[in-house]
Formats: sequence, C-alpha cells, structure tokens
Amino acid sequence: MSRKMVVVGAGMVGVSVAWHLRRRGHQVTLVDRREPGRETSYGNAGIIQREAVRPYAFPRDLATLLRVVPNRQIDIRYRPGAMFASAGTLLKYWKNSAPARYEQIVPEYASLIGGCLEAHSAMIEASGADALVRRQGWLEVYRSSKALGERAAQAELDAKRFGIRFDYLDSEALARLEPGLEPGLAGAIHWLDPWTVANPGDLVAAYAKSFSDDGGEIIQADVTDVRRQGDTWRIDTSGDTLEADGLVMALGPWSQDWMKALGLSIPLFVKRGYHMHYGQSDDARLTHWVMDAEVGYLLAPMSSGIRLTTGAELERLDAPAHLEQLEAAEQQARKLFPLGQRLEPTPWKGARPCTPDMKPVIGGVPGQSGLWLACGHGHQGFTLGPVTGKLLAQVIDGEQPDIDMAPFRVDRF
Repeated sequence: MSRKMVVVGAGMVGVSVAWHLRRRGHQVTLVDRREPGRETSYGNAGIIQREAVRPYAFPRDLATLLRVVPNRQIDIRYRPGAMFASAGTLLKYWKNSAPARYEQIVPEYASLIGGCLEAHSAMIEASGADALVRRQGWLEVYRSSKALGERAAQAELDAKRFGIRFDYLDSEALARLEPGLEPGLAGAIHWLDPWTVANPGDLVAAYAKSFSDDGGEIIQADVTDVRRQGDTWRIDTSGDTLEADGLVMALGPWSQDWMKALGLSIPLFVKRGYHMHYGQSDDARLTHWVMDAEVGYLLAPMSSGIRLTTGAELERLDAPAHLEQLEAAEQQARKLFPLGQRLEPTPWKGARPCTPDMKPVIGGVPGQSGLWLACGHGHQGFTLGPVTGKLLAQVIDGEQPDIDMAPFRVDRF
C-alpha cells in the first residue's frame, strides 16, 4: 500500500531511505536544510568499506590508554568537557568494547556490512554514477612488521568468517604498487573488496537526483517542529507544513536533539573529524586510498585533490574547530607522501553519530505509529546508507528483511 512519507535528513542514509521508499511506490518528500550530501556525507574518506566487519571499539588495553591520555595523538583526541558531558554513554561504550561483548557485536554488525556493495551497486546503476567509483580496494599501510603481522592474522580470520578478500603486501610489493610512498615501510594490507569514490558528496547528490527523477520531492528548508496529530505526522519547516502517514528521522549527528523532542532517549555521541585537500605533483602520484594505520589518518586521491582525513575527536557537536589534530596529521603525511600545497583556505569539520554499542539505530519507534529512525552509523554512514535504506523500506512495508534487524532495534537501550 502506497504511503505518504517524509524523510528528514539528506545525507547518505536519508537519501538512501527516500530512494528505496520511492522505488517501492511511496510518495516521498526528502527534507534538509542543505542540498543532499553537503554535510557529514560530504567530508568522509569516500570508501564503501566491505571489509569493515569490526566496528571501532573503545580502547581497553593499558598501553593504548596511556598513549591516548596525553591528548597529542593523531588517531584520537578528546576534550575533557565533552568527555564529562557524555560520561555515561562513553562508559557504556567502554563496557561494550570488552572482548566477550565485542565478539557478540561483531557478527551483528558484519551482517549489515555484508550487504553494502550490492545495495550501492543498485543505486550507482540507477543514478548513472559509475564514473565516480573505483573498484581497486584500498591500502592499510604499516611501519612495523609486528603490527602488520598482527593485522594480517586478524584479516585471515575475518576472511574465513565473513568472506572478505585481501592481499598481504611486503615492503617491496607496496613500493611497486605505490612508488611515491616513503621508503622502508613494512608493508600493507590491500583490501580488495571495497570501492572508493572520487567525490563522496557528488555520489550522494547523484543518488538524490535519481530519487527526484523517479518522482521524489526534495525540499531545502529547516525543520522547526515535528508532531503527531491524529493519524498523521505534521512536519513544520521554514517554508511550509508537511503532512505524512510516516516519518523517517535520519539526521545523523543532529539526531539527538530531535529524539529528545519526540520523547526518546537514545544515547548518541559524536566523534568529530577534519579534512583538507592538497595538490599532487607530476613526480609522485598517489593512485590508491592509503591509511597510515599506526599513526591514524588517511590519504585519498579524490577529484578535488588528495584529501587528508583525520582520526576521531571526542568533542561537542557544535564546539569550535580545533585544528591541531589536522596539522599534526599533515606533518606526518608529508613524510609518507610528498603532498602539494593546501587547496582550501579553511579545513572541513564534521561529526560521526555514534552509539555506545557501535551499531546503528534502524527501525520503528515503539508506541509512536509511523515514526522510524535511521541514525547512529558511526564511521560507516557512507558505507551503510544504501543497505540501511533497503532494509528499513522492507520493514516499513511489513516484509521479512534480508537480515535479522533485532540488533538494530530502537528500544534496545
């Protein structure tokens, strides 16, 4: 049965939900204050990470904790005020990262990751966006043989368990594949399954155009109020009031405030990140996405230049930018690869919406008919948007979804 649906949030997740609902014949309006793909989805590393079957856990070993405490690392930094404000949620995150609990979470999370390429493929084909996508995997580079060996052992186990593919590159093989990198590296894991995207924001925009071309409506406006009135949902925007049979909230890092307004208590926190684009010389060309795994940043040769993305920063969503982490990453990156000049006057800042059990929230809200959530995807909103849209559309239409959705239910907290 066709429904009148409103999806709030036009990042990768929201656009994908709207796209799948429209493909199923629903009348769908997509609302966001900005054009599709211009917020968090714009600034990520641009990898559709089929290999990412293990979510990012809270560090629990003493060596890592002691390394992080001085707050000078590139892979993670924190602000004490933000840590204090989210102390309860971060404690739950720490508990869920305990080995036994984490190993329960991994197969649940992997069930979602397993459908990412197929779901993206359908949307790439429909939107004619294949020129943005490269199917050559990416490189996780290591400086020490010990760390590389440990990572390779874990990769072997995950390959057998979850069907992911990789190549082990020693120092010489890595140098042949990417001769512009710093000499003397121990080697790399070449993840073979993932796809990389030359411009993440453009891919989201292409998906949104496919949705619009198929009869979906896109409204650029601020949402000022959401409420249930009788059998319908009323969504007040800066331009108009919309009415719908069903409402999907897919607001990424801005989900928390709206959840409180709707009487929901979902423990979300954010991990912020930064990026900057750099020129690339003719003498040294970077052809693969490269993560400096033991330092904690990534270089991505995109259409706008080489994008350097930082690790995580635990800070309030709207706090001013702290650029020391990016500057430290740039210093290390220039040793790994001869970056050109910065191509933008100001670094980009964004935030990843995270949950304490590392799994997104996907499903209906108990006791609130016609209200659905799709948020909390952490580091993998870009990867998981299309499969989230596909699964949530199945749930909304009362079908048996492709995977068990119980691990992602709204009321699990």
